[in-house]
Amino acid sequence: MQTTLHPKALRYLAAVAQLGSVQAAAREVSISASAIDRQILLLEDDLGVPLFERLPRGMQLTAAGELVLALSQRWKSDLSRTLSDIKQMQGVNQGQLRIAAMDSHANSFLPPFIHSVASEHPRIMLEVEIVNTDDAVRHLTGGEVDMAVAFNLRPQRDVQIVWTAELPLGCVVAKDHPLADRLQVALQDVADWPLAAQSRVLAIRRYLESKHSWLLAQAKPPLVTNSLQLVKSLVRSGSHVAITSELDVGPELLAGDLRFIRLKDRNASPQTISVALCSSRSLPRIAKMVADILSEQVASYLQQVRQASEQKDCGLGSVSSSALPL
Repeated sequence: MQTTLHPKALRYLAAVAQLGSVQAAAREVSISASAIDRQILLLEDDLGVPLFERLPRGMQLTAAGELVLALSQRWKSDLSRTLSDIKQMQGVNQGQLRIAAMDSHANSFLPPFIHSVASEHPRIMLEVEIVNTDDAVRHLTGGEVDMAVAFNLRPQRDVQIVWTAELPLGCVVAKDHPLADRLQVALQDVADWPLAAQSRVLAIRRYLESKHSWLLAQAKPPLVTNSLQLVKSLVRSGSHVAITSELDVGPELLAGDLRFIRLKDRNASPQTISVALCSSRSLPRIAKMVADILSEQVASYLQQVRQASEQKDCGLGSVSSSALPL
């Protein structure tokens, strides 16, 4: 952001940190290398510590340099929000918002959400970072993003939940899998099939470990991965089943490639999907407006997915009690 409100010394330090050398940073910001070097030396003199290690292969931040870089990033973020609020005081919905989202959202509700914001507010720029739930909370409370849409967000002091919905767990199978005609399925039945299991980096795996560890022990998953796309590919092939929510497999349910069968076990607690803002810091007024648009898009997409599943269930016709797992 080229503005006198963002100190040039911090901008130059960030450029050198990103590009690895004073010469590369000079080309990036169109300033002489000597001017950039002079500003960094002045910073180091003021602080009394080196901010970079000057190595044969380039410039590398010291621990003190990392702290100053974080300051530059916070300054830039706060400046962006301030300029956005000034524009809105002038009646202009303009600014930049950073959003943390999950991998499964990238090919579900995020594209229509981005199109909606672009259509209704063309002067708002969105920056979307794909993370896991743990990182979403950390980025949100740390000020690295303005809002998050994530699974299983827990209420806490610095997180303001704008919208939330429950996501019942289910067994996901290929459309021609032997379980595909079930309206409900028990976890015990799931354990009879090869399970494509998520790794602990994903919240669903930690949930299964805490609530249904017997399933993982009995099923002995032949696959453990942090890739939802790999899980879905194996399930589509008919070789594996998976335990997840309907939102994770929304595109495949809409296309009719997979079936989502709800778990009938009473102890199978639902997950949640939530849109949240950070409540511990001042956000631009457009943040709440965009969060409302995001919430509407997630709710609308979830409704479409559920309607598609219900239509498939109706197509199965009446199922006798003997056809259901005991």
